[in-house]
Amino acid sequence: MVHVSGSVLDPDLGDHVCLPFEGERERMTATRDFTLNGLRRRTMVVIVTHTDSPERTRAWLAPLIPGFADAESAGQIEILACADIHATGGCLDPDRVFGELALAGTRARKHGRHGVYALIDASWGVRDAPGQAVLEAAANELFAERRLAAVCQYDRGLFPRDAIDRATSVHPIAPDQALLRFAGTSSPRGLRIWGDIDLTNRQAFASVLAPLEKEPAEVVIDASQLDFIDAGSAQLLTLTALARPPGSTVVVCRDSIARVLRLIRAEEFVTVRRVGDA
Repeated sequence: MVHVSGSVLDPDLGDHVCLPFEGERERMTATRDFTLNGLRRRTMVVIVTHTDSPERTRAWLAPLIPGFADAESAGQIEILACADIHATGGCLDPDRVFGELALAGTRARKHGRHGVYALIDASWGVRDAPGQAVLEAAANELFAERRLAAVCQYDRGLFPRDAIDRATSVHPIAPDQALLRFAGTSSPRGLRIWGDIDLTNRQAFASVLAPLEKEPAEVVIDASQLDFIDAGSAQLLTLTALARPPGSTVVVCRDSIARVLRLIRAEEFVTVRRVGDA
């Protein structure tokens, strides 16, 4: 089974990563490495701050990034305050969060960048960690087009253990947990998934599947490159099918995944097409 290590700071576009950290030095080192990787990948790097102001962040980060001033002037780096992207009238505004990230994608294309690399200081949500987890799960839908990568930094000194565990569970990728990647498809309408799914990222998988429940026509979940799914996570495919018109949910998979679906009797509700089947 695949587990994540240092790759969390060099994500692919489409990755939504939770990164717990210990102390200021670790936070600053992660910010430097993430910024360098984003510039190397020719993305627009957006740093959303809360612990520091944008001005203070710029002051310590600029000396660590060769060509920082030119990159910022060219629209390749942006440093924003959480309050300017997460809140309206001092209250959390999910629609604004999602809208601001979409606008960042528009700016990235304008500046000829391949996508958006967003580093988000999650300490904005320390007073409402359950609500923050709900927002993080809902945000997974934003990554289906694979034009945005986000790493959400969680300070272990601020968040209790249960809040950290809750946060990692709703992110498809986090250190020491199974790695799930996904992409939306339009022809046919559905989802392509690859990597591994188990208890560690099961809640994230549930949020990735949720938008399919609203689709009126047939949807195809292409799991042909999925390496592993446990029985509990596979049950989510059954629940998705039960929420949709009968016979309209198709899963394409290899024999190893099909065996798990057969074990939980998912084939009573899901149309399973094995890779290579006509």
